[in-house]
Amino acid sequence: MLYRRMPKNGDEVSILGLESMRLAQKDGRIDEERATRHLRGAIDCGVNYVDTAWPYHDGECEPFLGRALEGGYRERVHLATKLPCWLVQRADDLDGFLNSQLQRLNTRRIDYYLLHSLSAASWDRLSELAIVDFLSRAKAAGKIVNVGFSCHATQPKFHHLVDAYPWEFCQLQFNFLDMEHQASEEGLRYAAAKGLGVMVMHPLRGGALASAPPAVQAIWDEAATPRKPAEWALRWLWNHPEVTVVLCGINEEWQIEENLAVAAQAYPNSLTEAELALICRAARQYRDLNKLERPVCQGCGDHGVVRRNKRPGS
Repeated sequence: MLYRRMPKNGDEVSILGLESMRLAQKDGRIDEERATRHLRGAIDCGVNYVDTAWPYHDGECEPFLGRALEGGYRERVHLATKLPCWLVQRADDLDGFLNSQLQRLNTRRIDYYLLHSLSAASWDRLSELAIVDFLSRAKAAGKIVNVGFSCHATQPKFHHLVDAYPWEFCQLQFNFLDMEHQASEEGLRYAAAKGLGVMVMHPLRGGALASAPPAVQAIWDEAATPRKPAEWALRWLWNHPEVTVVLCGINEEWQIEENLAVAAQAYPNSLTEAELALICRAARQYRDLNKLERPVCQGCGDHGVVRRNKRPGS
């Protein structure tokens, strides 16, 4: 496993992080035995960054992780979760959600706490509810260690959010087809230049880039070094020195094994000019086929208010 240093706090984080939006399921619910085996196996192989959120798996993901990280595993990872900004209606909701999340996750602290799916409008609304004071109190109390935000905003609103608060990190959607969408490659560099660690979500577009249509596969087949489509997508991300962590799902054993293998050798600036040109050609071919032309919703549940996603105590 390779590691990269967080710019502001010096944490050494695994370049492969685990996102828990798509855990193994059985009968429509988290398959706890299998998902726990996946999680602990990845940690045993060096993964030390685990990402979750209040609404994942219909509100059951945080409690699951609280159980799965028992037996010493919690101390081996940087745990990240997110404030569901769209559910915050009053100032006391801020403490209510955080305290509930600490209990659900069976932990005394959140190592990396994000404002989930933050926008310029939601930041302005949260500012009226004294979000900055809340974050300062929570950090002083040791309930939160690092503060960041996840975001689907486009330019220039992304810049506005980066500059709105002294964040330690941010999380954005980025892959070789989304270079000019949402925060974009320019936004990635802007955040990194401001000293933020950058966590990348949806590197395979919800799995869509893990396989390739024949016309794209023909391009991959031209490479001097054969690689599977998912490896090309991941290596392209890790080739960027500005990327700190790439978040991948943990729902299939073979996917985890393949991602771990790539994460053991994907250094920044390691792709050749010929390989980068090949990836650009593959991206153009996807667009020529009218496939995956625009970023698609990955189903994180940030606006799906269901029973388990209500405000604490409501």
